[in-house]
Amino acid sequence: MKDEYDFSNAEQGKFYVPAEDIQIPIYLDKDIAQYLNQQCGGPTDGLQALVNDLLRKDIEIAKRVAL
Repeated sequence: MKDEYDFSNAEQGKFYVPAEDIQIPIYLDKDIAQYLNQQCGGPTDGLQALVNDLLRKDIEIAKRVAL
């Protein structure tokens, strides 16, 4: 390492990302991933949309049952 570094042209917060904007990866079990890939036609953006739709429906069912 150098004894000194020049930060005079540095930009504070250049790579900062708010915690609420960070998307964590979700790993599916192999059998689930294979089934969902078949349903949406392959591992593309369609998989994300399919999983989101299924989860939204499940959340709606859970809300109805909780009433």
